[in-house]
Amino acid sequence: MAESTFAELLDGCWRSAVHLEMRDGYMTGDPNYVAWLDGERPAPGSRPGWAHRWYEMIGAARNRGAAVRRARIVSEPISDYVRFEYDTTEVCNIEAGEEVRWLPRRYASDLALPGNDFWLFDDSVVLFNHFDGNGNATFRDTSTDPGVVELCRVAFEAVWQRAVPHQDYRPTHRLAPRERPPSVGDATLRPEV
Repeated sequence: MAESTFAELLDGCWRSAVHLEMRDGYMTGDPNYVAWLDGERPAPGSRPGWAHRWYEMIGAARNRGAAVRRARIVSEPISDYVRFEYDTTEVCNIEAGEEVRWLPRRYASDLALPGNDFWLFDDSVVLFNHFDGNGNATFRDTSTDPGVVELCRVAFEAVWQRAVPHQDYRPTHRLAPRERPPSVGDATLRPEV
């Protein structure tokens, strides 16, 4: 039997779909990310054409009564890609019907987390997303093993409990070279002799 696709799993869920993201970068060749790097930003309240299918899928899940939640564990200062996600979350995720929260990685150190990003549908099927070192999707696999499902359920809820709602999260940014604080080797930090 063939593995179910993401769309089929989302279409088949009735109670919940939760997504845990743990990487600081994904598919950096994505045309939407490249356009963002070039200064294009979706207008507040707009629905970017490239997100149309997402709005349909999330809207259908919400109409069936499913809660759709996404939690992102991020390093701070955040990467350019995470900044892109942050800048587009309102129009691409929140307006589609998702709840989104952010957890700085330093607050996740004592949590038991799976080794890969995942979606969990109705607390019964896990879809793992696998990526190469550059953030390009390589493959997906699913599990209905009760132990794996429980690991993912508990991990997501632990992250969700600690994470900050999107509207309240203020990411820290990388410092430009001229803004970097002095390092230990700088004369300004050497004790007077």
